[in-house]
Amino acid sequence: MRQRFGIGYDSHRFGAKRPLVLGGVTIEHDSGLVGHSDGDAVAHAVADALLGAAAMGDLGRVFPDTDERWKDANSMQLLAEVKRRVVAASYTIVNVDVTVVTEGPRLAPHVDAMREQLARVLALPASAVSVKGKTNEQLDDVGAGKGLAVFAVASLGGA
Repeated sequence: MRQRFGIGYDSHRFGAKRPLVLGGVTIEHDSGLVGHSDGDAVAHAVADALLGAAAMGDLGRVFPDTDERWKDANSMQLLAEVKRRVVAASYTIVNVDVTVVTEGPRLAPHVDAMREQLARVLALPASAVSVKGKTNEQLDDVGAGKGLAVFAVASLGGA
């Protein structure tokens, strides 16, 4: 089996008048993330990592923000469609690793739920999904609490 790896990245600023959703989990916070879809930067970064590993472009190409069909879309449903495409191309998702960089809210109480949601959508055991929260030590706009950034790595086998 050949292994392939992809890196995903997404960032959004806080300020939307909607719930904060990360990895399919609603997290108590004073505002949600600004974005064309629901702003779930975890789902976006994982989707980009999967698409990158399969050399299938990026999330913006698959679900362009110029298309109103994706306005306020559930990003976990978008991730499910990315998973479907990756599997249809004869790849097997092996694991994903996610790092969320934010000064707040604290993610530790939500990490297990995010892992479970991602694992469910990707048809993986939770042991194949890692989610970590880090701060940016008050550096730049993320460190000032204006938004958050997410890095993801995905491993594929097959094809």
